[in-house]
Amino acid sequence: MELCLQERLVVVAGGSSGIGLACAQAFAGEGARVAIVSRAHARLEQAQRECEQAGLQVHAFAADLTDADQAQAVIDAIIARHGAINVLVNSAGAATRHPVGQLTPAHYLDAINAKFCPCINTQHAVLAHFLGQPQPSLRAVVNIVGIGGKVAMPEHIAGGAANAALILTSQGLAQAYGREGIRINVINPGFTLTPRTQATLERMAQRSGESLEQVLAQQQALIPMGRFARAQEVADLALFLASPRASYLSGAVINMDGGAYPGA
Repeated sequence: MELCLQERLVVVAGGSSGIGLACAQAFAGEGARVAIVSRAHARLEQAQRECEQAGLQVHAFAADLTDADQAQAVIDAIIARHGAINVLVNSAGAATRHPVGQLTPAHYLDAINAKFCPCINTQHAVLAHFLGQPQPSLRAVVNIVGIGGKVAMPEHIAGGAANAALILTSQGLAQAYGREGIRINVINPGFTLTPRTQATLERMAQRSGESLEQVLAQQQALIPMGRFARAQEVADLALFLASPRASYLSGAVINMDGGAYPGA
């Protein structure tokens, strides 16, 4: 299927690792011009090297997206260097999981700052840019959030609350800006094979006293499809949602959980 993404400018927030990096590689593979944003300089450099080794080009920009001023400044810098943005993929930020008995009010604020703020800050800057330009043929946002925003999980309450806020915000903005030709959609991955998931599994193994292999097998057994998602699978959906092929799809929330939570 031709996705019509050649030469479009795509910004991937959180594009230096995991799902974000998979998205950056996927868009670059479709011929898009790709800018990745992360606050970690070392990870940005590593991501660029990985892309170059695969014959792909991405442009790296460093910013702490939890800071609204830095988010605005980096979007301004990308526009100044590469021109009008067509697509924003938000994959930045991740809230720390805490056992419910250890949760404090501060943990909820930390989760908002870690996950909600990077997405909202970057999205706000890009939406202002979209609204300030003559309407092009493609203006799309894909927010990669997480199944915890739809399904309550005792070990992920604070992060899940931040995710739920992102889902509601995405749907509300999709309604508000649909007449402007702006589409906003959400992907909710479940467990996905990324460095962050690896770290989560290691913590689970430490708490349970079981091996990492045992914990992985147990978690995968809970999924009807019998395995975790691959980051590339999430990226493939992001490609479609951002492309003109999904031109009548906005405000959608798509769960990618291998069938673990039907109806969520």
